Amino acid sequence: MKNKFIVFFIMFIIMLCSYKQNDKYTLDNKLVSEAIKDGQPEESGSITVMVNHQNENKKLDLEDYVIGVVSCEMPASFEIEALKAMAVAARTYALYKLDTNSEYVLSSTTSDQCYSSLEKLKSRWKDKFESNYKRISLAVNETKGEYISYNDKPIYAAYFSISNGYTENSEDVFVKKLSYLKSVDSLWDKQYSYKEKSIEMTEDDFLRKLSISDKKIESIKFEKCSHGRVNYIYINGNKYKGTKIRSLLSLRSTDFTINNKDNKVIIHTKGYGHGVGMSQYGANGMAQKGYNYTDIINHYYTGVKMMNK
Repeated sequence: MKNKFIVFFIMFIIMLCSYKQNDKYTLDNKLVSEAIKDGQPEESGSITVMVNHQNENKKLDLEDYVIGVVSCEMPASFEIEALKAMAVAARTYALYKLDTNSEYVLSSTTSDQCYSSLEKLKSRWKDKFESNYKRISLAVNETKGEYISYNDKPIYAAYFSISNGYTENSEDVFVKKLSYLKSVDSLWDKQYSYKEKSIEMTEDDFLRKLSISDKKIESIKFEKCSHGRVNYIYINGNKYKGTKIRSLLSLRSTDFTINNKDNKVIIHTKGYGHGVGMSQYGANGMAQKGYNYTDIINHYYTGVKMMNK
């Protein structure tokens, strides 16, 4: 009889613990669902931003805005520490713009930062919406209010998709020299093969896109930065900035080669983006190696400090 009572008592305790765990799980999911429904993280911040989204200005809580930016700018499948670094960079960029002009209206396109509304995310992620939103919200909430500073001010937190193995100095791409945007190695990008790509076009199309009236390519000379990106290129004596060629030909990056033969022009690019600041794929590679988000930020932004609003 005594043994039966002990067995019964143990079974009761196990059932009680199981009930509490399930109850907590249900409660947590309910909170997440309510946050998703409201389009807000667990707590609302005190800072708001104006965002021009689909030709309409909207007032958003800063942390809600950051969720929309991270969701648009970085794959939700990336490591959580990479997502945190992205959240801090996105928040910092917004604060930098507000510090420059308190009435600045952020564009929801890449002219500022790509931003996705809840409706767009639901449409894009479909059945993965809840899990992706929860993951990105976690990264934003766990870095809430944090931003990157230099001389006690928010920095211009530039970032891009993937490098050619090194980032670039700001003055080589943006003209303006910013001490915290210096060239650093980003060897973690190598595992992604630097997202290399080749495109092909006719010689006529190539010359037309560059507004060169010549009928043939007579000469091409490159003037490159220290890590392979094109600073200037001379085509039939016409001088172009590498960034201008990238824009005119819709290239992935300014690390490119051009080969022409038999009226065909083949352009091969390495990397994706302007190459200044944080490489998003590099950040993910660092996170996979065990680095945390502050390690990532301190690697890609030189001499900065983390601060909190």
